Amino acid sequence: MTDGRPIRVLVVEDDPVAADAHELYVGRVPGFVAVAKARTGAAARRVLERTEVDLLLLDLHLPDVHGLQFARSLRASGHHADVIAVTSARDLAMVREGVSLGVVQYVLKPFTFATLRDRLVRYAEFRGAAGEASGQDEVDRALAVLRAPAPAALPKGLSGPTLERVTGALREAVGGLTAAGVGEAVGISRITARRYLEHLVDTGRAARSPLYGQVGRPELVYRWVPQRR
Repeated sequence: MTDGRPIRVLVVEDDPVAADAHELYVGRVPGFVAVAKARTGAAARRVLERTEVDLLLLDLHLPDVHGLQFARSLRASGHHADVIAVTSARDLAMVREGVSLGVVQYVLKPFTFATLRDRLVRYAEFRGAAGEASGQDEVDRALAVLRAPAPAALPKGLSGPTLERVTGALREAVGGLTAAGVGEAVGISRITARRYLEHLVDTGRAARSPLYGQVGRPELVYRWVPQRR
């Protein structure tokens, strides 16, 4: 959030189904609100003329203009909203060009809610950094918040897509979840869920604690550990 108010997002996407999904995704992330949708660059510009926007979730392939050309025209006309680019293209030259135009993140289609949520959370942490850096290390840490870490090799038997679903279920559970609860939410067995949860504990992304008050051995509750800069 910025000054106690949510970060205002304009979804620019020509596919109505995708636009609705992206709007829904943004609304599910605390501290963010989708203020409008636009299907073309011209429509997005009209929204920007009448609505305050902090961040554009911008599809790069619009019917009337390429997204980077649109971002360039925004900068030329004095708009300073940041941009998360949404694209199926993997052209690294285009990525480099986007950096100079205020593109702070790229999200490759197709993507899940968990992927976009991670990018938005990182952007909010970066945007919320304030004060004067004490040195180069602090500057580097502030910039690193925007960059997703390189994926580490998973233990044998664990898969990336399932880990993403387990992570998403755990992050959304305010009071934490047991292995059985995660298994039910994700559609896997309790034993399998526990393997993924223990991996998250081992990598510092989750914490576990015993749940007392029941007969017999206490059950373990797992909670997401927010990343710190």
